[in-house]
Amino acid sequence: MLEESKQVYTSLLIAGTFINICIIVLANYLIIGVFNPANFLQKYISPELTFYADLLIKVIVIGFILIFFGKILPKVWATQNNIRFAYGAVPVVEVLHLVLRRISAWMVRLAENIGKRMGATKSQTTSLQKLDEAIDITSDEETSAGEKNILKGIVKFGNITVKQVMRSRLDVSGLEYNTPFNILIKRIEELHYSRLPVYKVNLDDVSGVLNTKDVLPYLNESEQFDWHALIRPPFFVPETKLIEDLLREFQGKRIHFAVVVDEFGGTSGIVTLEDILEEVIGDIRDEFDDEEAAFQKVDDSNFIFEGKTKISDVCNAMELAPDTFDKVKGESESLAGLVLELAGELPKVNDVIPCGDFELTVLEIAKNRLKRVKITIKERKA
Repeated sequence: MLEESKQVYTSLLIAGTFINICIIVLANYLIIGVFNPANFLQKYISPELTFYADLLIKVIVIGFILIFFGKILPKVWATQNNIRFAYGAVPVVEVLHLVLRRISAWMVRLAENIGKRMGATKSQTTSLQKLDEAIDITSDEETSAGEKNILKGIVKFGNITVKQVMRSRLDVSGLEYNTPFNILIKRIEELHYSRLPVYKVNLDDVSGVLNTKDVLPYLNESEQFDWHALIRPPFFVPETKLIEDLLREFQGKRIHFAVVVDEFGGTSGIVTLEDILEEVIGDIRDEFDDEEAAFQKVDDSNFIFEGKTKISDVCNAMELAPDTFDKVKGESESLAGLVLELAGELPKVNDVIPCGDFELTVLEIAKNRLKRVKITIKERKA
């Protein structure tokens, strides 16, 4: 059935629609037979109003039956007894699909043809939202928020591009090709990175990558030591590459580091294996990461972030749904980008930008870069 997932889903829709029609007809028949609202209402109101009142009562009663017994109750029971429900549902689904296969296949082909004629494009947004909702519904009380976020990260993993997870050029630290060896050692000690890009003129001219562990055997060498033999070839990837594909390339080439280039061939940033894994399991911090610099919780309603913090990390830190800011953000992936989009101009320190249920306050700006932003959760009016 997995090979005919569209047809199976269509068969279930047809069967569900038919069942709903039967429920409506049967409920209407029972309402008229057991308690005819029209006969009761016409004693108290005019004949013109009797028709509408009778219709309203039937809509409310039948709507309650459909929603409660047809939607809520089955989903609650299936959530609490998911394995038992799955085993019991499989034979029913097989029978329904066997009976309705030809009709569903015809309807799927018809819908696809209409979609092509209308110039429809394939979109997975709705499907991803439904999967997110399914994760929230099927998770029990023992499932933590972190576990839910991991599942949602796995679901969205195949649609995330390198540009969304990379570290921008402004945040990249590198090594100049002609740096003396003694200065190189000090630079490595200051940066605390395991891999560093090596450039000749600027970051648009990356000539290789230095793995700092390769330097360890030569720490006692003089400043004339030629360390360039330790440079490894760079691996360049476009901004538009999916991280799912990049992860496979990392595994195949047994590397952890790539230089990201834009459409003009310039360096737009770097991406590491850690950046990719963080999209699934959340923020990974080591002993050199400054927790306070990236995220500070003032109280339950106020949070301070670095401007370069990714919006997805903001949502994780504040325990918000991953799509909280999707409706207001455009192409931006960072908090600073979101503020600039909403403000429409470069804001000033202490400027407050409204954002739905939140207020974004600019706390620090350096060289036209938004360094720190405070997010305040507005109090909901009763």
